[in-house]
Amino acid sequence: MAQLDTVPDLTQSLRILESVRAQSPAPCTGPRRWWRGELDVEGLALGAVRAAATALNALTNNAGRYSVEAGSTAASFDSLGHLRIAGLKAEAFAPMSGFRRTSDGWIRLHANYPHHEARLLEALRATGPTEVDTALLGMTAVEAEDAICARGGVAAAVRTREEWLATPMHAAAAAGPWVRFSGPGTAPHAPSAGRPSSWLPSAFPDRPLAGLRVLDLTRVIAGPIATRLLGALGADVLRIDPPDLPELPDLHVDTGFDKRSAVADFRDPGVLRALEQLLDSADVVVSGYRAGGLDRFGLGPEALLARRPDLVVVALSAWGHEGPWRGRRGFDSLVQAASGIAARYGRLEEDGWHPGTLPVQALDHATGYGLAAAALSLLAERLRTGTGGWARLSLARTAEELFALPAAADPADEAPQPRYRIADSVHGRLRHVPPPLCVDGAPLGYSGPPVRYGSSRLRWL
Repeated sequence: MAQLDTVPDLTQSLRILESVRAQSPAPCTGPRRWWRGELDVEGLALGAVRAAATALNALTNNAGRYSVEAGSTAASFDSLGHLRIAGLKAEAFAPMSGFRRTSDGWIRLHANYPHHEARLLEALRATGPTEVDTALLGMTAVEAEDAICARGGVAAAVRTREEWLATPMHAAAAAGPWVRFSGPGTAPHAPSAGRPSSWLPSAFPDRPLAGLRVLDLTRVIAGPIATRLLGALGADVLRIDPPDLPELPDLHVDTGFDKRSAVADFRDPGVLRALEQLLDSADVVVSGYRAGGLDRFGLGPEALLARRPDLVVVALSAWGHEGPWRGRRGFDSLVQAASGIAARYGRLEEDGWHPGTLPVQALDHATGYGLAAAALSLLAERLRTGTGGWARLSLARTAEELFALPAAADPADEAPQPRYRIADSVHGRLRHVPPPLCVDGAPLGYSGPPVRYGSSRLRWL
């Protein structure tokens, strides 16, 4: 069995904060490798969860109380795959999502959401999968990528690692640390629109974030993974989605534990005023839209901190907040295609070479735990300084972190058996896996199943 002392120390990105600097990385137990493949996906997973546990230890001033268990980490990084809703397996990808051949190679399409499927068909002047395939065979991968993205669709050409390194987007995506903090503790001391936060960690080890108010403005996987963990630790998490772009039902269930769900149209002045009232007493805002996507509503990090200097803001995007693709939509699968992961995991089949994927959507999950680590670190810093701050992550930067890890040399052990939990819910009986953290050696669990989508009011508990 490979040694756990070889787990990458992703907490180094957190240590520019005084509150985390002296904290030793959280303990890890269990096997070091379990997925097969040349990239150290296990190291990325364990390192990301360990960063969150380390930040939590710093926040609660309890070194070693929160630790990482390898089996729970492996299961949590495939939580959607393990989920059963009333006995049924969750859906991962729609029929038109996936790899497709082009005239010179391959492209990865993402059409899980109806509006993305519509934009894909419009860009290719197609009415269904057969016409999509025909249109793509008459285009190069990059031509198709440009055409689809120009119409607001979501796609990425499958590039080799060398091709990605030659793009200007790579230089932007690879810049800086994994978690980029911007001015923690240095927010302008403007008058606060709401109450200065008086929140302190709870004395209950399995609910240390009780009373913390988290506004969840995220979608899909990475951001909701972060807020799911904060909710499991006791925070009051209120997720808000736009009414015209509903979340996929199975994703809502998978990431909806220990949080509430509201639907609100920020274009409505009355709704925006209600949101501002929430912000007046929020502690943390987690944002998961593409760079600049929420700025017009005054929800960009700078605007939020100008309003509330004691607020903690963490934001993620697919491609990063700089570079030529900063405004593009993206998902884990597309970042894998563009960055060289799909080519690295390619394989020969009877009809030729096909691109491949990581064993799980590790970029999403690792970025999600990085977001949680950043929020917990900034909360620890706020206890020390009284001021908030903000942090940014991206799926593309997480991919660079994965490539930077030493090649996985040790043989893989058998994948740890998941510890399934059963919960009754409005969606039916759920089989699910718990969070990847342990509290004083005992596995952490969820206390509340997912609520019905959009069933919550715009208010704190």
